[in-house]
Amino acid sequence: MKTIYLAGGCFWGVEHFFSQFEGIEETGVGYANSIIANPSYEQVVSKSTQATECVKIEYDPNTISLVQILYAYFQIIDPTSLNKQGNDIGTNYRTGIYTTDPKELETIESFVKKAQKFYSKPIVIEVEKLTNFYPAEAYHQDYLLKNPYGYCHISPMMMHDFQLPDTRKILAKLDD
Repeated sequence: MKTIYLAGGCFWGVEHFFSQFEGIEETGVGYANSIIANPSYEQVVSKSTQATECVKIEYDPNTISLVQILYAYFQIIDPTSLNKQGNDIGTNYRTGIYTTDPKELETIESFVKKAQKFYSKPIVIEVEKLTNFYPAEAYHQDYLLKNPYGYCHISPMMMHDFQLPDTRKILAKLDD
């Protein structure tokens, strides 16, 4: 099993989106890279923690690749939008990809660099080593399963009809 952490605006939709894929074994929402231990949601939205809303994704690399996860992530965010996704605005809603694995960090950095050619504005996704992750309160976990009409910046079509391409096709597109 491998673990990757993705921040993409409000964590409810990001978690729900990724939980649908084969090979994603577990997801959980929380707060990444906080300067305060075990922050509450209220502290995070007050911007006193420097944390971002984030989704912890545990995946089986024999079933779904990191490249596929990154590709899917880019489909549900605007990677050129700084501290804003949909109606969610603020540093706690910034986009970010975090890992504790130096080899994965290289893969992530390469992917982001190659993806830049598809955007006219600079990609502003934070790509960093994860320093900490604190699980969010229980009511945030699987929020959109419990509240199917809850707000989400991800379109319903993407939530239900997204088809994940093969890793080779993604890499070929990036290398064109």
